[in-house]
Amino acid sequence: MTGFHSRPAPLDQADGLRRLFAHARVCFVPVVSNPHVAFGGVMLERLCAAFAEHGRHTLVVDAGEHSPSHNEMATLDLASCIEPLSAQVSYLGARGLPIKFVDTHGSTASFLQAVADAAPEADAVLIHAGASDLCRLFARSEVRPLLLADDHPASVTHAYASMKLLTQRAGLIVHDLLLAAATTSPRAERIAMQIATCADDFLGAVLRDWVQIDPATDAKELPSPALRRWARDTLQPPSTPVHASDAPARAEALHAGHALI
Repeated sequence: MTGFHSRPAPLDQADGLRRLFAHARVCFVPVVSNPHVAFGGVMLERLCAAFAEHGRHTLVVDAGEHSPSHNEMATLDLASCIEPLSAQVSYLGARGLPIKFVDTHGSTASFLQAVADAAPEADAVLIHAGASDLCRLFARSEVRPLLLADDHPASVTHAYASMKLLTQRAGLIVHDLLLAAATTSPRAERIAMQIATCADDFLGAVLRDWVQIDPATDAKELPSPALRRWARDTLQPPSTPVHASDAPARAEALHAGHALI
């Protein structure tokens, strides 16, 4: 394997990720792509806006199922493939790119270091990818995957299946949810409660927080208080890992619109 992958990967992927996160200024945010969500691009834009409000420059690494394929030069000169969209946002079309950095242990964690090196101006990196890619990138690390869904059954089923894969294969048990739904949707809160209940009952996982975004609102509007809270919490340095048994009653917390832990 050529390019960035020439650097030996650590035998313990989790240890390598801990050292990367400990010394890097950048905050990596795994965003679980969902091909059944019609407004996925809008959701990513709102996340970038929330980080920009905190003075952060965000790089979107777009590696989802329907994202643009990566440039052939990406494994040789990743920085040249990053496109600046504004003073606060950069973009990398990366479908199929993380797997180019896979090592003999099945880990693609070296891709994260390559991204950090290629975009030194980035304070936050949104890794928008499918659950399988995120498992190889972030297994047993101190991150909270952000699930995407809307208020239609197919997207909710996909979000839950992604949570199951991330929990069982990668040991990532604490998750957040970004739900695209109109403010008048009668199903939004029920969907969040259903995912939280299934996570606890069947996976031993936790839905820590959820944020509802109306994709029809003007993109120039300020982030909602809930999205601001989520962005603030996400930008905090990793702390002591949270276990599912530490979560209080999820239904009451969801109903109140607060974090679950």
